[in-house]
Amino acid sequence: MKAYSLDLRQKIIDVYKQEEISQRQLAQRFCVALSFVVKLLRQYRKTGLIAPKPFKGGVKLKLSPENLMILADLIENNNDATLDELCSMLQDKIGVKISRATMGRMTQRLKLTVKKNSTP
Repeated sequence: MKAYSLDLRQKIIDVYKQEEISQRQLAQRFCVALSFVVKLLRQYRKTGLIAPKPFKGGVKLKLSPENLMILADLIENNNDATLDELCSMLQDKIGVKISRATMGRMTQRLKLTVKKNSTP
């Protein structure tokens, strides 16, 4: 997702007000996505503002910092466990079920490594 400057946003609004031009033509003229122009004009009509909306944050982590510490201990005590086995152990220990992919991301976040599979 690109962040467009207030100057560019203002130019788009000015051209839209001054000329009879479609939203598609505006997008082409300013080399931006049509969806950006549509959202910008909708926001301007509703609020009169052209500034980008504040970022509300990303996806909330499934594991709290305390749970991450528990996971780190599990990995250190079971350093030969696979991601699937760690998922099971974590669910048994704290009651939180996470996917194998999430477990992989959590081990990366902790900068720890685990076995790739259960076969040698």
